[in-house]
Amino acid sequence: MAYKGKYKPKNPKKYLGDPTKVIYRSLWERRFMVFCDDNDSVLSWGSEEVVIPYMSPKDNKMHRYYVDFIVETINKRGFKEVTLIEVKPKAQCKEPNKKGNRKTRRYFNEVMRWGVNSAKWEAAREFAENKGWNFKILTEDHLYKRGNKK
Repeated sequence: MAYKGKYKPKNPKKYLGDPTKVIYRSLWERRFMVFCDDNDSVLSWGSEEVVIPYMSPKDNKMHRYYVDFIVETINKRGFKEVTLIEVKPKAQCKEPNKKGNRKTRRYFNEVMRWGVNSAKWEAAREFAENKGWNFKILTEDHLYKRGNKK
């Protein structure tokens, strides 16, 4: 997922922020942008428009977390709903398994990434809850469901 680029919304009025400066950092993020842009139930959306402070376990300092997406939709009951969405590989959404007694550099990096991601996601959940919003993490399983092969 090393692909990145600029996305030009087909419906720029739906975009929260400057529609000429929409950047995707993976093809999964781009896929979600296309979904938001094309979906009639999405009233508005933005990419990295919400910034949440969080304490990083890596250095015990405050950092800023730019949540991948904010999406405003109409739910099944007809009410507006706001959701913060993070797009991540499924492999990064679970605590790393320690294999044997070896502490490899790779394992250490996975543990650090998990710690930082967990801190970000907890901060995002609290932030969203305080505003009456939702927070979700989408993986390839959500983005590539059967019958959704675009």
